[in-house]
Amino acid sequence: MKTKPRAGNDSPPSGHRRALPRPRRELSTGFVVSRILVLAVGSAVAFYAAPPLIAAESWTGLTVLAAATALIAYVYLSRRHLPLKYLVPGTVFLIAFQIFPVLFTLSTAFTNFGEGHRGTKEEAITSIQTSSVAQVPGSPEYNLSVAVRDGELVFLLVDTATKQVQAGTATGLEPVSGAELGLTGKVLSAPGFQVLTIPQAAARGAEISALTVPTAAGAIKANGLSRAFEGRAAKAYAPDCDCVTDSATGQKWTADPDEGAFVAADGSRLAQGWQVNVGFSNFTRVFTDPRISAHFLSLFAWDLLFAAASVLGTFGIGLIAALALHGVKVRGTRLYRVLLVLPYAMPAFAMFLVWRDMFNTDFGLINRVLGLHTDWFGEPVSARFAVILVNLWLGFPYMFLVTTGALQAIPSELGEAARIDGATPWHNFRRVTLPLLLIAVTPLLISSFAFNFNNFNAIRLTTNGAPFSVDNTTVGGTDLLITYTFRLAFEGGSAEFGFAAAISVFIFILVGIISALAFRRTRYQEEVYA
Repeated sequence: MKTKPRAGNDSPPSGHRRALPRPRRELSTGFVVSRILVLAVGSAVAFYAAPPLIAAESWTGLTVLAAATALIAYVYLSRRHLPLKYLVPGTVFLIAFQIFPVLFTLSTAFTNFGEGHRGTKEEAITSIQTSSVAQVPGSPEYNLSVAVRDGELVFLLVDTATKQVQAGTATGLEPVSGAELGLTGKVLSAPGFQVLTIPQAAARGAEISALTVPTAAGAIKANGLSRAFEGRAAKAYAPDCDCVTDSATGQKWTADPDEGAFVAADGSRLAQGWQVNVGFSNFTRVFTDPRISAHFLSLFAWDLLFAAASVLGTFGIGLIAALALHGVKVRGTRLYRVLLVLPYAMPAFAMFLVWRDMFNTDFGLINRVLGLHTDWFGEPVSARFAVILVNLWLGFPYMFLVTTGALQAIPSELGEAARIDGATPWHNFRRVTLPLLLIAVTPLLISSFAFNFNNFNAIRLTTNGAPFSVDNTTVGGTDLLITYTFRLAFEGGSAEFGFAAAISVFIFILVGIISALAFRRTRYQEEVYA
């Protein structure tokens, strides 16, 4: 006879267990606020970066932006993936500020990107033709008003014959309706445009002179601040020969696809070129160009000396100061430590400028105190000694803090055991303290070496690479590879960004190799003293 289960019996059948509901975790207020902030920042960046990418038709960049924004929204709108909520911000910043700059520099190193080689071939042809525009007899003239639209400089042109109003930009002409004309025939106001006053326009005179409006017959250029003319280009491009010809002289420049420039038969070239891929020529130029190879090795050797002297010097001074204050019998330890850290607490930017003035030949403090009249930055040896001295003064407090912490982490029992075994203080330091200290601080020494190898401010703000020889103003006696690269890229008559990027890649490889060897030595020390 079957027995019916009692009413209200909710017990599950034998062998089955009811799954208990998981308790819902309550999120802290700080976590919720941080999640909202990350979502807000991510959305703001996406909305800010999307329009320029769309305008530039950079669909790859737009796809990456959309994918990153979607990933951030998925991670932070979900209650799962807790580790990703901490990893995503760091990963995004790593890609944006480390990986992307390295890849962009590497890609630039394989191009001729620089002054005169920034755009496409079509842009170079347009620039050549518009820059050669000159006024000819009978060419149309216009009353000119300079205006701004969406931050872009615009010419508001009034045809003196038809009174037609047009807006001229770097891309061409477009009609303007609803413009108000003054008694002189110039535009006083127009919908969507902010007409500049004479003082405002005069302040942007260089931009006004450089702006050229292309037309079917030539181009329109400003003639002062109130008049403009439509002239004709003296240089014209012919697609059949892929060349530019000067109508006045008959000289011809033929396009060189390998160099991205128009080159004449006598080797002269037009200033306007275009960006092309040049392969490894920027890298091989370091060794094949006598003007570069003659200085590259000397720059590299001085760079190594500067970085090594800075690291070893600051470490030695910092270690001596830390050992002196490590003893239990020293009084006023806190005061001494505060005084020793003061150079590190001061802005390095300002201190470099102060030291530069202290080394001044005529009114510098160092010459006055020592009673000298030495031109410290006039000779390579004295200038290098000066910059190393400045770097030691600014860097030793950091090493003092590092070694102080490392010394306090070494068990005192080890030193006492060595003294019991008859070790002298020197042998105790040499065989016990220093090896254990180096295991802790070697990674910091390596990072300090990499920093000083590229210590741009120490040279730029102190000597600016001086002294320079009479026959070469590109490479100075105290120039590091990084300051030499900066001068190539941003100073002088022609900025060579592609070649500067190649030098940066060399620097990256050299520092990477040196750091890898040093870390390998560190692992060996850890195995020995483990």
